[in-house]
Amino acid sequence: MMPNTPLSEISVIRDALRTSFRKGLARPIEWRRHQLFQLARMMQENAEAFAEALTEDLGKPKLESYSFEIGAILERSLIGAQRLDDWAKPIPVDSPDWQKPLKPTVYKAAKGTVLIIAPWNYPLVLGLQPLIGAIAAGCCAVLKPSEISPHSSALLAELFPKYLNPDAYRVVLGAIPETTKLLELQWDHIFYTGNARIARLISVAAAEHLTPLTLELGGKSPVIVDPSFNINLAAKRILWAKSQNCGQLCVAPDYVVIPRTSQEAFISALKEWYTEFFPEGSMESSSISRIVSPAHHERLMDLLNRSKGEVVFGGHTEGSTKIEVTVLKDVPADDSFMEGEIFGLFLPIVPVDNIEDAIEFVRNREHPLVIYVFTEDPKLKQQMLDETMSGGIVFNDLVQQLGFNELPFGGVGQSGYGRQISKYTFDSFSYERASIDVSSEMEQFNAVRYPPFNDEKFALMSGAVFLPIPASS
Repeated sequence: MMPNTPLSEISVIRDALRTSFRKGLARPIEWRRHQLFQLARMMQENAEAFAEALTEDLGKPKLESYSFEIGAILERSLIGAQRLDDWAKPIPVDSPDWQKPLKPTVYKAAKGTVLIIAPWNYPLVLGLQPLIGAIAAGCCAVLKPSEISPHSSALLAELFPKYLNPDAYRVVLGAIPETTKLLELQWDHIFYTGNARIARLISVAAAEHLTPLTLELGGKSPVIVDPSFNINLAAKRILWAKSQNCGQLCVAPDYVVIPRTSQEAFISALKEWYTEFFPEGSMESSSISRIVSPAHHERLMDLLNRSKGEVVFGGHTEGSTKIEVTVLKDVPADDSFMEGEIFGLFLPIVPVDNIEDAIEFVRNREHPLVIYVFTEDPKLKQQMLDETMSGGIVFNDLVQQLGFNELPFGGVGQSGYGRQISKYTFDSFSYERASIDVSSEMEQFNAVRYPPFNDEKFALMSGAVFLPIPASS
């Protein structure tokens, strides 16, 4: 295991990256493209090592590691390299004819030297996906991976200088002291993925330097089940999504809201699919990961012990990192499981009288990262779009939205702000720089702006005040 980065080195690393940025190291498009290809090579040539690290840290099945982490970063690195010219090209602005000679243009400029703070639950994709955008935008970057996933973090620190230019991209290892030191420094953008409690601390630190932020948080992403939908299919998809990474996923279904007349049918379907997915039991299955640490296990068991809901299956635990997939019914609105994001294998079911009550239940809570709705009713779909707020909304499936390279991903309100994935991450680490180019020949048209003013100049310069305003319908 690699040692933590010495506190005394952190400001030295930041200063060196700032010098590299100011010298224009990361500016050339072909240089950026090469770094993106190198990132792809790093994932491909060390896939087995990354998979082993993820197993050590989280007990992740190899299938999950290859598909949701290693493969995702490799693919998106290549997409960034392939589309970089289009993302970074200057954009001519369509303006009135008299302004066209000024060549109004918007340039995509790199923000500078940036800090990426990644979580432990998806240590590769949630650290390197923002890095793809930073590289593509022409930034220099420090990646601070989580100390809670030490094997993955150490491997990233080991491999970075072998594949990426260390004058532009560095890894800082450590825990609270190292993160605190990083946040004392000025950065040109901070990209944080994690929980709202830490995000508040980061926001305070960033405000000291007026540093812009992207906050990718989580929250309680609800599932609304319309009883007219195929309950068996809804149960299958919900149980699969809940079991991903042992429920430790920011877009995991946090709780289910369903009309009480359909609650038992839904539970029956969940039981059937649980037996199908995990015939040996979820704690013995090699197709599911584990709780990341004893501390998180203790937190989850505390939620279970305080819950007023009825456990309908699961609830058993083994050791300090294993908990059965657990479903609870008749969970009240003030239950322990409704206090905050669960981030584990518990699925509380909140029964309501009807779909309107389900919508109101969701509306009365903080805006989630995503709302899941199982319905074929187009009116209900439109109602959900019109009457609720969330970072995203998914109809009739879960988690699959993460696989779209063309869709923005991010939250709203308590679930965060800013967007990522492919071009959206590039946009997060760049800014729109407006430009005009006024030739000397334009001076003949500028005479009207210079003193001394007179009635003729006033008539020409005040024309906008007298534009006709159409009557509204």
